[in-house]
Amino acid sequence: MSNILPEDSSVNLQQIAKTFRQTGWISFWVQLVLTVISAITLIFAAASGSNPNPATGNASTNPGTGVGGLLTVLGIAVLAFNMYWALTRYVSFGRRLSSGSKSVRPRKSETIQAIRFGLFVSLIGMLLAILGAETIVGLLVGKALSQGIGGLVAVDPSRFIQPADTFVVQASINVILAQFAGIVAALWLLNRMSK
Repeated sequence: MSNILPEDSSVNLQQIAKTFRQTGWISFWVQLVLTVISAITLIFAAASGSNPNPATGNASTNPGTGVGGLLTVLGIAVLAFNMYWALTRYVSFGRRLSSGSKSVRPRKSETIQAIRFGLFVSLIGMLLAILGAETIVGLLVGKALSQGIGGLVAVDPSRFIQPADTFVVQASINVILAQFAGIVAALWLLNRMSK
């Protein structure tokens, strides 16, 4: 197997370059939209969950302010890096591959290593988001169990599941979906490189 990207077929090289550019931009925009939605949802949930309980004077417990929210925020931070990676590596490699100069073209091993690194980062981000979602769902199950049948046992309103609690779950799921988009992009590029 050659260590340099295919040079014998300029048509094939141009197709790979186009695939890199398109995949990089699509990955960037999908991740950006889902990241913005997740961040806004988390901010809304945190703001609505910090209202004091009129009965006790304490702030209500919101899953978005705990470990689950923190893990989701870390997943969003990894998404920010993934968006940067999609633009600086995938799109950049596409441009370098389409250049006429052989000295500018990245080596095949360098390109595959960059794709694998992007895949690894996406998997870490997905793991953080899944752990965050699991933590949040566990807290919501605890709230549901503590409120009793029909909510008649618990009298403290902070123990009820609030609509804002479900927004945190939605934010985590959006982060997982965005990380999945990064994984699909990396696997698609690896597939194209192996042809």
